[in-house]
Amino acid sequence: MANERISIFDMFKIGIGPSSSHTLGPWRAAQRFTKILTGLKLLTDVESIKILLYGSLAKTGVGHGTDIAILLGLNGDDPVTCDVDQVTPIVERIKSSHEILLAGIHKVPFEVKEDLLFLFQESLPFHPNAVTFQAFLKNGKAISETYYSIGGGFVVQEGDDSSFLSEIDLPFPIDTAQELMVSCMRTGLKISDLVLENETAWRSEEETKDGVLNIFKAIHECIYRGCHTSGILPGGLNVERRAAKLNRKLIGGRPYNDYSSWVEAIRAGGKEFDYILDWVSCFALAVNEENASFGRVVTAPTNGAAGVIPAVLQYFITFHNGFDDNKIIQFIATASEIGSIFKKGATISAAMGGCQAEIGVSSAMAAGALTECLGGSQRQVLMASEIAMEHHLGLTCDPIGGLVQVPCIERNTMGAIKAITAAQLALRSNPDKAKVSLDAVVKTMWDTAQDMNVKYKETADGGLAVHIPLSLPEC
Repeated sequence: MANERISIFDMFKIGIGPSSSHTLGPWRAAQRFTKILTGLKLLTDVESIKILLYGSLAKTGVGHGTDIAILLGLNGDDPVTCDVDQVTPIVERIKSSHEILLAGIHKVPFEVKEDLLFLFQESLPFHPNAVTFQAFLKNGKAISETYYSIGGGFVVQEGDDSSFLSEIDLPFPIDTAQELMVSCMRTGLKISDLVLENETAWRSEEETKDGVLNIFKAIHECIYRGCHTSGILPGGLNVERRAAKLNRKLIGGRPYNDYSSWVEAIRAGGKEFDYILDWVSCFALAVNEENASFGRVVTAPTNGAAGVIPAVLQYFITFHNGFDDNKIIQFIATASEIGSIFKKGATISAAMGGCQAEIGVSSAMAAGALTECLGGSQRQVLMASEIAMEHHLGLTCDPIGGLVQVPCIERNTMGAIKAITAAQLALRSNPDKAKVSLDAVVKTMWDTAQDMNVKYKETADGGLAVHIPLSLPEC
């Protein structure tokens, strides 16, 4: 959307899996609704509450944890700070007590099966991911608000289309890749430097850098945790976690005791192609297995695609000696700008555009970021992003059982590998001879999204979701 001002911290948000649009977005919507009630001084007047889920939120809501997220949001828990080990106990307490503590303050009766409704056959026109909250008051009146989770944790309130737009004037307002290129050529700035200049409209440079490093801290903790956690993923598909087993095999007994020494232990294994390829897959698997387990992850730009950018960043850190704060900031800043161009010109919501909008966008972001960090020019950065998306066009979203597991987890490994390949192609090419621009591929992606049958847009009504028996393992 033109004139939308998007920060690094809009594209990268710390939260809980498994889905940014189906978990984080509804969670934030629930928080916003209780905030409205509090602002109107009506919170303690609420006698009962109902939640209506529409469209994609209804069809894949249970598999994506939408019901859990809404209960936690209404209950006053925050996805950034909530103890992930307490998610299940809190939800079970709400169900067993038949009560919910609105905003953590006001107790009201709540029957999950009666008050949280999945309207499978109903959709609202603005966006497939819609949720309505209804609060019934002591005086017989009611407060009702509808929210749309539009991807990547972004939430829009009905009747307030400007609610997700920032009116801040940026030094370099960018909506398209062409505008980005013009600003870079005019100033001589790298894409990451231009992004950091824009961020000063919101906060100081030091605050931005500290915030980005905090994002990275959440990313590397997620990778490390995922590489050291075994078991079966929740949800009923009985998918076995693979990252920990792969990590043990690849590390070959080399000692380590924390993230930094782990990186050194990985490096000590060499740089053979198969070895590096396996580690990239391991990094991506680790993140998305954490995501599928209601673990803490970073939207990049979504939860379903949360493993691509971390895997490519970890590849850069480990195999290109990129373990440097400035390089990490450069990587994340560049990725955020590529992602914002896709969000403005197309979508980052699988419910709107299929998986091309999630894995495809994240792969494009990672490809561009890696290209800049490896010394590529601005044109090569955009070329790498275009190549990565070009080879994800038409990718459908067809989660088996409505869970963010099959084929989502493995798709993150594919997206990461494609990003690295795209970066290498761009670095070895002359972008002046490229036949396809990034803006052209963004437009093509949006056209493809609009042409795509709705059953391939995160509904679990098509593709693998209807051809694979739920009792089968992933492989």
